[in-house]
Amino acid sequence: MNQSWLVTKRNGTKENIDLRKIRRVITMSSKGLKKISIDKLESIFQIQLYNKISTSDIQEIIIKVAADLISTETPDYQYLAARLAIAHLRKKAYGNFNPPELYKHVKNMVNIGKYDKYLLKNYSKEDFKKMNSFIDHQRDMNFSYAAVKQLEGKYLLKNRVTGKIYESAQFLYILIAACLFSLYPKSIRLNYVKKFYDAISSFKISLPTPVMAGVRTPTRQFSSCVLIECGDSLDSINATASAITKYVSQRAGIGINAGRIRAIGSPIRNGEAFHTGCIPFYKHFQTAVKSCSQGGVRGGAATLFYPIWHLEIENLIVLKNNRGIEDNRVRHLDYGVQINRFFYDRLINDEKITLFSPSDVPGLYSSFFSNQKKFKNLYLKYEKDKDIRKKQVKSIDLFSLIMKERASTGRIYIQNVDHCNTHSPFDPSIAPIRQSNLCLEIVLPTKPLNNILDKNGEIALCTLSAFNLGAINSLEELEDLSSLIVRALDELLDYQHYPIVAARNGSINRRTLGIGVINYAYYLAKNGVKYSDKSANNLTHKTFEAIQYFLLKASNNLAKEKGACRLFNETNYSKGILPIDNYKKSLDSLISEPLHYDWKKLRNDIIKYGLRNSTLSALMPSETSSQISNATNGIEPPRDYISVKVSKDGILKQIVPEYEKLKDSYELLWQIPDNTGYLQLVGIIQKFIDQSISANTHYDPLKFQNNKVPMNQMLKDLLLSYKYGLKTLYYHNTRDGTKITNMKYKNFSKIYRNDCSSCKV
Repeated sequence: MNQSWLVTKRNGTKENIDLRKIRRVITMSSKGLKKISIDKLESIFQIQLYNKISTSDIQEIIIKVAADLISTETPDYQYLAARLAIAHLRKKAYGNFNPPELYKHVKNMVNIGKYDKYLLKNYSKEDFKKMNSFIDHQRDMNFSYAAVKQLEGKYLLKNRVTGKIYESAQFLYILIAACLFSLYPKSIRLNYVKKFYDAISSFKISLPTPVMAGVRTPTRQFSSCVLIECGDSLDSINATASAITKYVSQRAGIGINAGRIRAIGSPIRNGEAFHTGCIPFYKHFQTAVKSCSQGGVRGGAATLFYPIWHLEIENLIVLKNNRGIEDNRVRHLDYGVQINRFFYDRLINDEKITLFSPSDVPGLYSSFFSNQKKFKNLYLKYEKDKDIRKKQVKSIDLFSLIMKERASTGRIYIQNVDHCNTHSPFDPSIAPIRQSNLCLEIVLPTKPLNNILDKNGEIALCTLSAFNLGAINSLEELEDLSSLIVRALDELLDYQHYPIVAARNGSINRRTLGIGVINYAYYLAKNGVKYSDKSANNLTHKTFEAIQYFLLKASNNLAKEKGACRLFNETNYSKGILPIDNYKKSLDSLISEPLHYDWKKLRNDIIKYGLRNSTLSALMPSETSSQISNATNGIEPPRDYISVKVSKDGILKQIVPEYEKLKDSYELLWQIPDNTGYLQLVGIIQKFIDQSISANTHYDPLKFQNNKVPMNQMLKDLLLSYKYGLKTLYYHNTRDGTKITNMKYKNFSKIYRNDCSSCKV
C-alpha cells in the first residue's frame, strides 16, 4: 500500500490515510474477545485499499474481512464483525457513533413520516426522557454479525430505494415496547415499557418479522400468519385472491384453504357448462401471492391446503415439481395435504382410497373436520353410491406419490385434520379447524368469504412471539415473561389495523396468540441431553408444561382485568378441557415425568373467569428471529456448529451458542440416526401446545443401502408422527445426494407389520 494515498471522508474532504487510527478502532472493538488477530486483519484488508477510497468503503472492507474469518476455531470474529458493523450502521444513521436523545430522534422521524405520529400524542417529552434512561445502547454489542445484517436488511427502518438507514436496534426495541403499552394507565405503563424493553433487548423474548419491522411505523399490520378459506364460487375465489393481495403486501405469510373447490368436469348451472377444475384457480392465487414483495422485507409466500380424497389429487400433488409444463404446474406455492385416521387405516390395511369432488358429496367436506364418525359413515355411503362420480386408487400408490413429491420438493406438507380438531382449544362442532398457515404451526377456525366486504366470513390471524430457552435461567422465570408477552401481544391486537372486516372480526373476537420457543437445541446441550436417545424426554415435558401453564395463567389473569375474549364460549377451555386432557395417550410410554403445577386450580379459574386469548401457543420455525437472538432455530437441531445462510446481504455465518464449551454436547442434525427421537420430542411438546408445531423430517441417504432413502422409511415416519399426535409436518429435509426408491408395495400390510409395528395409529 502506498503511504501517500488519500482517504475521502464523509463530508467529501480528503486527507492522508491513517492506518494507526484504523488499528485503534479494531483494537477497541475486539476488547474482551478471544483469538482475534489484528495483524492478520490488517494484512488482509490493506491489500484491498486504493487511493482516495472513502472512509465508508474502508469500514465495509474491514467488516467483510472480519466476517470472512468467522469459523469454529475463531468464533469471536462474529462479534468483532458485528461491533464494526454496528459502528458503521450508526454513522450512516446518525452521522456519528453515539445515538441521539430519544425524544429528538422520535420527533424527527415522525416529522419525516417514518414513525407513527401517535408516539408523540401518547407520550410526553418527560415520558421520552424517562424511556431514554431505560435504553442501554451497549446491548448493540451483544449481536452477532449475522444478526446485525439481518437487522439492517429486514427490521431497521430504511429507505429501501436509497439504502438510507434511520435507526439502530435499541431504538427499535424501546419504541416497540412504547407502542404496545401506550394505552396502559399512565401510572404503570412506563414500568411495563421498561420490563418489556429489557426482555426483548436481552433476547429473552423473541419477536417476529412483522412486529420488528412494523411496530412504531404508520403501517399497523403485525400478524405473522393469515389463514384464508375459499368457498366453491367465483365470488369467493375472487374475494380470496383480493384478501391474499391485501395481506401479502403487509408482510404476512398466507395459508389458503382451497379444498372446497370442485373438481374438473363438475357441472355448473345444471350442466350449462363444466368446471375447469382447481389448477386455474390455484394459478390465480399464485399471482396474488407474488404480486407484492412485502416492501422488500420478505417475499410473498403461501401454502395451499386440500384433502387427500379430492378427485384431482393425483394432479394436484405434482403441481410443484419441475417436470411437466406451465399449464399443469403451479410451482410458486407450497401445498398441504389433509389426512385423517380413516386414510391411514386404509394405508395400513392395503385398501383402496376413493376420490370425490367435494361438490358431489354433500356433508363430506364439512364432516372431514368437524365429526370424524359422521365423515366415515358418509364416505362409506358415497363409495357405494353408483350415481356419484368417483375414482379409486390404491392407498399405497397415493401415499407413495405424496411422499415422493414431499421428498423431491421438500414442500408437500401434511395436516392431520382429526388431531387438529380433537386436540384443540376449539369445539369442532362449533368452530372446526379446516386449514393451517404458511409454516404449519397455526391451526385456527376460518369461514369462507363471499366477497371482500363479507362480515360473516372469518379470516384467522395469529400474532407470534417466542421464549428464548437459552436465555432463561430457571423455569420459574417463565411466569413473569409469560405475563409480559401475553399482555404485549394482546395489546397489539387492538393497536393494529385490519384491512378486511372478516379479519378484524376473527382477531378481536378470538384474540389468538401463538407463543413458541427458540434455542431449544442449545437448551438441550446446556442440560446434557440429546434428541435421539430419549434423554431429553422428561426435561422437554417439564419445560413445556411450565410454558403452557404460565401462558394460560397469564391469559386468565388478564381476563380477570379486561374480560375473556368474546368467543370464549366456542372453546373447550370454557368447559374446563385443557391440552393436558386430550393429548395422544401413546406419549405416556415415553415419559416418566409427572405434572408439576396446580392444574386443578388453574382449570377452575379458567372456567370461572375465562381466558383473554382463545389460543396461546404455537411453535414456529423462527428462522430469522432466531438469528437475531444469536440462537438456534426454533426446536430444530443445528445442521452444523456453524450455519451459513445466503441472503441479499451476502453470506452470513453464525456459530452455535457457547460452541467452545458445549461442542461435545450438541447433537447435530446429520448425527441423529433417524427421525424417531425427534418425532417423540415433538409429540411430547404437542401435548401442551394448543395450536401446532412446525415439525420437519430429515433424511441422510448415506445411512441407507445404495444411498437411497426407501419409501417404507418415509411412510414409517409418517405413521409414527401420527401415532404421537402430531398435527402437522412441515419440511422434508434431505442431505445432498438423495434418491428415492421406486418400490411397488403390493403387500404393504406385510411390510408394515415387519417394519412399522411400533407406529400403529
